[in-house]
Amino acid sequence: MQFDYIIVGAGSAGCVLANRLSANPANRVLLLEAGGPDKKMEIHIPAGYANLHRSEVDWGFWTEPQAHVLNRKMYLPRGKTLGGSSSTNAMAYVRGNRADYDQWAAMGNAGWAYDDVLPYFMRSENNEQIRNKYHGQGGELNVTYAQVFRTPFADAFVEACQQNGMALNDDYNGQDQAGASLFQFTIKDQKRCSAAVAFLKPVMHRPNLTVITKALTKQILIENDRATGVEFITGKNTTQKAYAAKEVILSAGAYQSPQLLMLSGIGAASELKAQNIPVKKDLMGVGKNLQDHVFTFTSCTSNQQEGANHHLKPLNQLLGLAQFLLFKKGAFTISPLEANAFLKLGTNADPIDMQFHFAPLQVGKETTANLYDTKTFPLNDGYTILPTLLKPASVGYVGLRSASVADAPVIQPNFMAEQADRDLLLKGMKKAMDVLNEPAFDAYRREMVSPPDRSSDDAIMQYALTMLETVYHPVGTCKMGNDSMAVVDSELRVRGIEGLRVVDASVMPRIVSGNTNAPTIMIAEKAADMILGTAKAAQSKTAQMYQ
Repeated sequence: MQFDYIIVGAGSAGCVLANRLSANPANRVLLLEAGGPDKKMEIHIPAGYANLHRSEVDWGFWTEPQAHVLNRKMYLPRGKTLGGSSSTNAMAYVRGNRADYDQWAAMGNAGWAYDDVLPYFMRSENNEQIRNKYHGQGGELNVTYAQVFRTPFADAFVEACQQNGMALNDDYNGQDQAGASLFQFTIKDQKRCSAAVAFLKPVMHRPNLTVITKALTKQILIENDRATGVEFITGKNTTQKAYAAKEVILSAGAYQSPQLLMLSGIGAASELKAQNIPVKKDLMGVGKNLQDHVFTFTSCTSNQQEGANHHLKPLNQLLGLAQFLLFKKGAFTISPLEANAFLKLGTNADPIDMQFHFAPLQVGKETTANLYDTKTFPLNDGYTILPTLLKPASVGYVGLRSASVADAPVIQPNFMAEQADRDLLLKGMKKAMDVLNEPAFDAYRREMVSPPDRSSDDAIMQYALTMLETVYHPVGTCKMGNDSMAVVDSELRVRGIEGLRVVDASVMPRIVSGNTNAPTIMIAEKAADMILGTAKAAQSKTAQMYQ
């Protein structure tokens, strides 16, 4: 099979790239996705989020034991279907902070400052409510506030944050990020607007775009320091090869893009040799610099049954589903999140280092509730603030478990290894509990149930670590830059290998101050321009040779 471009991974970045690169009928584009089509009903129902993790549309990775999180192995959901994690996430649309991107540029990545990337955020966006110089209309990705259903707890949270000294901020994706507000979501007509729905499905009819699902990429084919194609597995272990005349583009995410590079012989030579993988390019930084957000819980039960817990009862689930399918109304039209706040609690240089995710769901007094299993949650209603570390000091890595793509990579995030992270998380817990005790919640609060023991900092921290979860925002493992640990340059080209790029969240040199889906889509938008510009230059050079 011969193509111009081969894209590995139909997640947020891959769907954008498939759309943009195939817009020119002359470009033959192949998109490979290890998962299947996005046919699972719960994908398209916002409240169906709870039934996506640990299902057939989830890779279901695990960390290594986390020495600083009670030696727990922590669950790492990743989307395994068209749309990738944009088909399984909580649909929050968050860009981060201006300073995030200015820092990327200051680290040696020309063209990635905030003013450079803002047009790419806007290009994709169709914001239903906000019309200002920071937002776009007419893009493929629909962004909206929850339209037909909102619990009273969400408004109480925003008011309580203001009573606690935070600003009201109606647009955290605009001029300023700090403050409390309702969430902006990637939802359209009360259904999930994933990257597959927004960018891929409308163009899958293009004759120059080939999409193959259930295709697990085994390795990148490399000859004379150039990527020439890929080898992938379909069906009953059938191995096929496809060749790229112009570029191979990895968009497999922060765990699997570095894994695939290493399986192909690109990585730290000593680590490749340990797996008996022939070294094609010694790149020390492949798999290093892993960063992720983590959060924990503080909850109250409510006097009212107006949240999400009681919808977990089987009869209520059936009624809610019927209301959604028949009328596109009710609790099934919303994300598990409703509101959030961005604030500064630490002493580092970042302008924002803490996010409060707010959910109309309570986790109970016990420490047995599991974020990925709704059967463990109590059925009486309540609400929760999830204090979230946005700029963790702890950094980890992704490594190879074996030389087989069938084996999950070694994922060692080193969560909470740095004392600064533990100190900041404790501050976040205390601040969140203060917010829950503000007068705005008086009419709703029955009792604070978690942490169950609030008698000391040690007790609060013990609970925080027991309940700690990743926010599934892994980034950084193929970071862009020009230092010895950089994997790609500022145009996302893999160093030392021609015709190969990485385009996904793994290229972020430092994690952004917020949910990572919108920034990943932005990265793909910018990369598409880079790729097409490079292709035009290459074509011109070739044409000159024959004149």
